[in-house]
Amino acid sequence: MIFTHPQFDPIAVHLGSFGIHWYGLMYLTGFLGFLLLGRHQIKHKLWFSWTEAMLDDALFYGAMGVILGGRLGYVVFYQASHFIHNPLEILAVWQGGMSFHGGFLGVLVAMFLFNKKYPQPWLKTMDFVAPLVPIGLGAGRMGNFINGELWGRVTDSPLGMIFPQAADNLVRHPSQLYEFSLEGVVLFILLWWFSNKQRPTGAISALFLIGYGSFRYLVEFTRQPDDFLGLLELGLSMGQWLSLPMVLIGIWVLRAAYQQRFKH
Repeated sequence: MIFTHPQFDPIAVHLGSFGIHWYGLMYLTGFLGFLLLGRHQIKHKLWFSWTEAMLDDALFYGAMGVILGGRLGYVVFYQASHFIHNPLEILAVWQGGMSFHGGFLGVLVAMFLFNKKYPQPWLKTMDFVAPLVPIGLGAGRMGNFINGELWGRVTDSPLGMIFPQAADNLVRHPSQLYEFSLEGVVLFILLWWFSNKQRPTGAISALFLIGYGSFRYLVEFTRQPDDFLGLLELGLSMGQWLSLPMVLIGIWVLRAAYQQRFKH
């Protein structure tokens, strides 16, 4: 049986000439999940020593990091030459173009600034934040699926799906759903379980790096590369080349964490 993408209306709520897009609701889901799960951690994981005021500020800093970093990451990693010649288009975020890896770097910088207001070891801050992130990642991938974008490579798998947006009527991997399952559900379960007891500073952050980097690297084998980039050296995609350092750094951080190299 061959499935066809349901062709959801990308606008979830129509309000006259305006509308609320599903993708916007996915961002909102990620932010609300961050707050709800964060409040649970504050109440039940007392070793983090966080307050609700810290959580609210972390969401503000983190959201700015995601949006600014995600856009700049897309510009630098994926279409640098285009934007060099069309710099004003950098601001045209409504045309699409966000990068997880750019958003991730943006959050790292944002949490560094957050620690200027709430002094504590930066890795300890990241340990608190890491288990709260997969809910947003999963919501974002579901938004990609609803919009019928970022579809997978051609396949004969029984899980394959026809995406009319691809305009070729070929059966493809629903790679957005694979990413939702791994980067959203499985990564959340791993991090939430791992953070349910006190760990050495940096260990939770390391697991995030290893988990996300590994899952993204694997799923990229089923995801259609961007037309303007294609596959790069060694037949790997840009997403894979950006994910490999996450895994390697994560392994180093995990080893260093259990050697008690970081401040508590």
